[in-house]
Amino acid sequence: MTSNRPASPRDGQPESQSSDLSPTAWAVLGAIAEGPTHGFAVAQLLAVDGPLGRIWTVPRPLVYRELGKLIERGLVDQRATERGGRGPARTIVEASAAGRRAVARWLAEPVEHVRDVRSLFMLKLALHARAGTDARELLLAQRRRLEPQLVWLDGQRERSEGFDRTLAMWRAASCRAALEFVYTLLAEIGSTI
Repeated sequence: MTSNRPASPRDGQPESQSSDLSPTAWAVLGAIAEGPTHGFAVAQLLAVDGPLGRIWTVPRPLVYRELGKLIERGLVDQRATERGGRGPARTIVEASAAGRRAVARWLAEPVEHVRDVRSLFMLKLALHARAGTDARELLLAQRRRLEPQLVWLDGQRERSEGFDRTLAMWRAASCRAALEFVYTLLAEIGSTI
């Protein structure tokens, strides 16, 4: 059976390796992968005024819920318990070998949609910056993901009318801006690719 819908730039591409974790779970795992920590410290990083929370905010109860799920999946290990300063004892956690591999793969994957550049893509860039790792692979992958999307969206704009054309114009403009941002970052790190 054939479809009448136009081809999408994602057609024929394998499903993302990160599709089994929620963005919030990735934010928690990414923070834990920085080194041994505890839930409260992760919650502070992801609080609305935290270094990562400025990009992707996660309320404290949700941090602990995701932490439990990550432990169950074997992506995070419990290491020790330490006495808290003013509260209960804290369980020290760290990313397992599988968790570190998963984060490394996720940090190299582009985001699927332009709308996710402001949130998930920026979270990935922030985690790269905090770890002192090279984000070039991520930037190149994001460029490869967005360029065909822009071509497709420009075509949609030309084939549409009324509000559909307005929406296609907005999506193309957003995609163009995201691509310009990626090009600028690549130029700053001296990419010749």
